[in-house]
Amino acid sequence: MSPELASLPGSAAPPRPGAIALSGLVKRYPNGVMAVNGVDLEIAGGSYCCLLGPSGCGKTTMLRMIAGHETPTDGQIRIDGADVAGLSPRARGTALMFQSYALFPHLSVRDNVAFSLRVRGTGKAERHREADRVIEQVQLTALANRLPGQLSGGQQQRVALARAIITRPRVLLLDEPLSALDEFLRLQMRAELKEMQQRLGITFVHVTHTQLEAVAVADQVVVMAEGKVCQSASARDIYGAPRNAYVAQFMGGQNVLSGTVRSVASGIAALAGPGGESYALRLGGQGALAGQAIEFAIRRDRVAPAPAGSLNSVSGQVRAVEYQGSFVKVTLARPAADFTAFIAEGRYFRAPLAVGAEASFGWELDAAHLLAAE
Repeated sequence: MSPELASLPGSAAPPRPGAIALSGLVKRYPNGVMAVNGVDLEIAGGSYCCLLGPSGCGKTTMLRMIAGHETPTDGQIRIDGADVAGLSPRARGTALMFQSYALFPHLSVRDNVAFSLRVRGTGKAERHREADRVIEQVQLTALANRLPGQLSGGQQQRVALARAIITRPRVLLLDEPLSALDEFLRLQMRAELKEMQQRLGITFVHVTHTQLEAVAVADQVVVMAEGKVCQSASARDIYGAPRNAYVAQFMGGQNVLSGTVRSVASGIAALAGPGGESYALRLGGQGALAGQAIEFAIRRDRVAPAPAGSLNSVSGQVRAVEYQGSFVKVTLARPAADFTAFIAEGRYFRAPLAVGAEASFGWELDAAHLLAAE
């Protein structure tokens, strides 16, 4: 499409390369372990996608199958519409950045970055020219002649990233790239990864088990458990509108409660909580029957002190109070599960709570979100 046509109102921009489509993807090992179990997933070309889940959920196995380092037991992997089954990573246009970085300790930064071109038989002058190009992109030009042992952890990560992108892949796959870094450097590097992905315009698929890391960088977050995709959505929707109780609890920003439907009127269900609480929940177009048990979630930052026994409130004994800077985290001990509130710093210190005291927190009607049945 010409620039003139692309600028016309209503004209669609051409799709960016690196689109991934997984269909019925399965990985079963000879010992019977089902690592990936029938995954269907689409990742837009040129986007930043995070595969998120606990250890053993299948996210790294799925990454390695996309990369071409694992063979699926069943299913299909397509990149830009082409079936890549049986193709090498080079032929499918992918590059994998390993968690350990796997740098050669006896080679300089330039020679580490240029190594894949050396394996392909590229001449020294050309591969060094290409290496210098990507070294500049990761802002390491002044360190090009150093050995890996002379670099910080963040600098080593940039070398590994440069080595991965020198082959000009359509898809860059990152296996927990920030796990070896300290907290300060992790925050800095995740911002740099996002900025680089936007500048390069290629698809990033990033495996992590850290929720805040995923929502900070990703256009698309894929939450996994037991080899399956539980929810795939934008970072905002994953955090603010989790599909089910597992996603809500795993992401950590929500309280999950349950109740039994007493009645439904005008799309709002009146619920009875297990401890005698009274809740009102907007159903959002979903149906509910009297006597039905349903679960819902409330964001921790949309909770405030409330009178005990009031509609849409819970009570309990203060188990813990943690100062978090801009807010105070207050946890109530309750029979079914603890309830957590994030109270703005100024508001909390106008009426602080002592551990062991009784307290109640409530929420507005639209702060609660109906969860799908597991």
